[in-house]
Amino acid sequence: QVQLVESGGGLVQPGGSLRLSCAASGRIFSINVMGWYRQAPGNQRELVATITSGGTTNYADSVKGRFTISRNNAKKTVYLQMNSLKPEDTAVYYCNADMYTLVNGLGDYWGQGTQVTVSS
Repeated sequence: QVQLVESGGGLVQPGGSLRLSCAASGRIFSINVMGWYRQAPGNQRELVATITSGGTTNYADSVKGRFTISRNNAKKTVYLQMNSLKPEDTAVYYCNADMYTLVNGLGDYWGQGTQVTVSS
């Protein structure tokens, strides 16, 4: 009943931009922190950015100044605007949300992942 649906991934050249979206749906009571993580081939999943319900943001050092996380609480959606993309940004990007659901209470939820490939 509760899921996170991502969109916006794709292939882009170095220096280009992409905007990822992740919408939460289902019987959700409230959403606390939302964020984006990524996992490159052969690497562990790492934090990219998070945003609290009040709008406080945190970024990995590798993306500061290039990526911007935002959210629309009414739409239960989190976004990741990615500018000045580098080949090192190539990874599967996962949406994450800390949510109170009517069925399970507080839980940590993940999207299905969307591929971002930065290549010339």
